[in-house]
Amino acid sequence: MRVSFAGGGTDLPEFYEHDHGVVLSTAIDQYIFVTVKSHGELFDAPIRLNYSKTEQVQTIGELENDIARECLRFLEIDPPIYVSAVSDLPASTGLGGSSAFAVGLLNALHAFRGERVTAGQLAEEASHVEINLLKEPIGKQDQYASAFGGLNLFQFNPGGSVTVEPQRMSSGFARTMFDHLLLFFTGLRRDTRSVLTEQRARIPEKLDILLEMRAHAHRLKAVVAQSVFDPTGFGRVLDDTWQRKRELASTITSGPIDAMYRAAVAAGAEGGKLCGAGGGGFLLFVARPERQSAVRGALRHLTEVQLHYEAHGSRLLLPNG
Repeated sequence: MRVSFAGGGTDLPEFYEHDHGVVLSTAIDQYIFVTVKSHGELFDAPIRLNYSKTEQVQTIGELENDIARECLRFLEIDPPIYVSAVSDLPASTGLGGSSAFAVGLLNALHAFRGERVTAGQLAEEASHVEINLLKEPIGKQDQYASAFGGLNLFQFNPGGSVTVEPQRMSSGFARTMFDHLLLFFTGLRRDTRSVLTEQRARIPEKLDILLEMRAHAHRLKAVVAQSVFDPTGFGRVLDDTWQRKRELASTITSGPIDAMYRAAVAAGAEGGKLCGAGGGGFLLFVARPERQSAVRGALRHLTEVQLHYEAHGSRLLLPNG
């Protein structure tokens, strides 16, 4: 999965077809594990899909899980087939889980067919499934973050091409940066589709805000290019981008979310943002180690998730054959 630091919203085609988008994001050590294998002949149904529920069907078209159904169709997978997906975190919480599932499933299905594919192909295929086939109102940042891993500056160009610029960090810098990051689950789940549908419709009137948010991605790139991590500089940019993001749609934030954010900043956080489209999910904060206990105390009613850097993108843990 991933944490998007700045530029989110500029990866939507309504923006990047007008003017290129830019997102700075990192992969994190929270995963979706996908297993694909041939299904045994003794089972009642030739297709079995396990995730938060279990589906046993006769044809691919009967599957209720949209991503699984369209990935199987897209790669023309013939039954019998067994697919299982296990996630470290709940769905619809702003860390790119749906796209991570799409990328991971496509990677596993290609391996099942004896094929090895590039990160770029996985990202584009997952984007095609979610955006073109399923008509989800999303951009491409999540698919690319999951496929490539690491910390990247993604540029989304008119016409749909994506430029990937990995940000080189020493292991010590990455460790220090992540030692300053705190991630808390708000306990709120949100409907990404409704938030993003409104946001996309309002892009023409919000271009100035999105241009500022694109600039925030470049500002954070400069922060991570320094030899020593600057938590104050990083936190200020996160706060700037959060304050602007709140204006993109009416459902991005709420009274409870704003109260949580204010409490963390009052306790010593340098800044932060709500991850994902908005409306719920995870709050991310930057806090110096000596202030983290106070921030945790201010948000003691929330569940904290430990956060570490993941340098790799989608990987095969047990290749077919």
